Amino acid sequence: MTHTADRRFTLSLSNGHAMACELFLPRQRNDKQAAIIAIHDIFGLTEDIRRIARRLADAGYPAVVPDLYDNGSMKPLCVTKTLMAHETGKGLAFEQLDSARQWLLAEPGLDVTKVGVMGFCMGGRFALLYGQRAPISVVAPFYGMVPPKTEALQGICPVVGGWGAKDWIMGHHGERLVKHLEVLGVKHDVKTYPDAGHSYMNNHDTVFFRDLGDYSPLRAKYSEAEAEDSWRRVFAFFDDVL
Repeated sequence: MTHTADRRFTLSLSNGHAMACELFLPRQRNDKQAAIIAIHDIFGLTEDIRRIARRLADAGYPAVVPDLYDNGSMKPLCVTKTLMAHETGKGLAFEQLDSARQWLLAEPGLDVTKVGVMGFCMGGRFALLYGQRAPISVVAPFYGMVPPKTEALQGICPVVGGWGAKDWIMGHHGERLVKHLEVLGVKHDVKTYPDAGHSYMNNHDTVFFRDLGDYSPLRAKYSEAEAEDSWRRVFAFFDDVL
């Protein structure tokens, strides 16, 4: 199934570049005046992140997907810059996310007063790091890298997320996040699924994910049962905190 954005637009960045974004609108708006920024994984703005944004919209949340790889450089350098920001916590990617947040709050007709972020893999770490520094109402990170030090998340808002224990690389990061949030006294619902691996909510239609995921250290593969349970927890948490 193809998931088409209701609107495509650009946002001007400080370097003069116009970043591409896509907006997905609900047929029936939530009563919380809330919208969500959906942050893509390492594969970029794909049909899968559109599917996820449409799922958010179907639940009543206007959803914006910014293309973090659209930052004014040639594509290989764009990807490199984004990955560097992912590792260091500094860089244009955070301005890109904040531009999307400000646009949601200012755009006539959307009536948005609260913004959350939801991210996957690379986007999961961006969601955490951005949610710690920006006036965000809720953060939903999935199987991203979690900073080792609790103070790196000081000031973060409520968090709902998930990791897969079969992921040999990042499967333990969900438990690390729970420890940080308990120390910080932050409301959270973070679950590590014993039978899931990395990317269990991403349904990429590729040979790697369909046929080879079980042979990767990440055990990266879509898992419907864990994905649906995560969606249930996400929307319940949004209802509670927004």
